[in-house]
Amino acid sequence: MERWKIIERVPAPAFASVYGPLTGMRVLCNGTINAAPFAATMLSDFGAEVIQIERPNIGDPGRGQAPQVVNEGKAISAVFIQNGRNRLSFTLNTNLNYPESKEIFLSLIKNVDVWIENMVWIGKLGITDEMLLEVNPKLIICHVSGFGRPQFGGDPEICNKPSYDPIGQAESGSMFLNGFPEPQPVLRSGAFINDYITAIFAAFGIVAAYVNVQNTGQGQVIDVSQAESGARILDDAFSAWINAGWLKKRNGNKVPVFQPGNTYKTKDGKYGLVGAYGRDVYERCLKSMNIDVEKFPYLEAGCSQEAVNSPLGRELERRVEEFVTSHDSHYLYENFKNFNVPFATARNAQEIYEDPHWHGRNNFVKYVDETLGKEVEAFGIAPKMSKTPGQVWRGAPTLGQDTAAILSRLLGYSDDEIAALKGKGIID
Repeated sequence: MERWKIIERVPAPAFASVYGPLTGMRVLCNGTINAAPFAATMLSDFGAEVIQIERPNIGDPGRGQAPQVVNEGKAISAVFIQNGRNRLSFTLNTNLNYPESKEIFLSLIKNVDVWIENMVWIGKLGITDEMLLEVNPKLIICHVSGFGRPQFGGDPEICNKPSYDPIGQAESGSMFLNGFPEPQPVLRSGAFINDYITAIFAAFGIVAAYVNVQNTGQGQVIDVSQAESGARILDDAFSAWINAGWLKKRNGNKVPVFQPGNTYKTKDGKYGLVGAYGRDVYERCLKSMNIDVEKFPYLEAGCSQEAVNSPLGRELERRVEEFVTSHDSHYLYENFKNFNVPFATARNAQEIYEDPHWHGRNNFVKYVDETLGKEVEAFGIAPKMSKTPGQVWRGAPTLGQDTAAILSRLLGYSDDEIAALKGKGIID
């Protein structure tokens, strides 16, 4: 029986709580570390009901990533505690060459608004965009890959290259801009920032396509590339090169086009960042350090790459460094605050967590992790919304925790039918 042809969509949410502006959206995600599933997590933080398809007996590799959090012999990764929340876990062998898998998968497609994947090899699994849109013409399909899909253009050989976060950082151009000038090497970001940036672009594309579905009733395909997502946020790197022949290079922590704008080690061993963009802030900044503004005019010492690199600009840089390195970070914070000048010290996660401001903003939330069976705490919801705020309705599920419930309540499988699927490598 081709169940997917006759079943009716069950309105969302069928399992999640009702909250946020995306209530009513249901997302199916075939994705692992990190970009595709984090896009789904972002949507779930604001009300979308997310079903995460995981490989039977294996699950998302993110579950085993270090560091692990352990409780009474049970362990789960710290990243999965935070990013696996608000999801339903559904185990399925997504190889549509198996009739049972095809029946289940297409029935799920009939019941969702969005399908996100980063498997790349979907053709080998018998999955095509055309087939899915025929099953559900309103479906939003979001492909996440390193270099995009050849259906949207480009060299197919490059499109089919494997990728992960550092590869995306390198290929996008962002790694070339990270670090200090030659002969120092390029640096990757310590966080998997390219994955998360890609996820943000994916989530934005999905929401834009969802609005279009509401207006036109037509689904579509979204192609999100790690390399292109990373390239898009490089400020003016491409327009500067294309239109002015200016190739941006590594400058360490120094801002090359204005000053004060650099990082210095303070007297108490912190790393203090001073940033003064624009004439008014520049003049307030110099006054806060008792530096004569008339001796160092903005146009001659602070407003451009030429000014920064001039003899006067270099002398100003020396004076700023001398001031910052001779004071401790608390003094600098208060001093620059009194003059309304941007200043910060580079802080780690512990220092941020211990700052009452961050708790006053409700940036940390507690919930029960399903694997550990105990309350955990993680970073909360961003951005904040006044009328339809996001929330965490459940912790990250155990592998396959919701398989039977989804088969039954969403797809109409009986207990006997579910039992008959077991032991075949389809759902377990």
